[in-house]
Amino acid sequence: MHGEQERQNDNLSIAEIEEAFCNGIILEQYENNKRGESCLVAGFANSGKPVHIVCGKFDGELAIITVYIPTPPKFKNPYERG
Repeated sequence: MHGEQERQNDNLSIAEIEEAFCNGIILEQYENNKRGESCLVAGFANSGKPVHIVCGKFDGELAIITVYIPTPPKFKNPYERG
């Protein structure tokens, strides 16, 4: 639910998330997360929109935890924290 709300807040389509994921890179890995191992993927939609995708492995499946467009002050750019 959180990821879906964030997707809607940033006006991201499912297609944009898929595009960003497919051309993205793992920016950060979280090995000791309370929900298990997860990572932050940074990529771009075909439209040029930067997208961050936090995902993890749950019950053998890849699950998207949240998605958002990285913006200041948290991020200087899509690849660098503020």
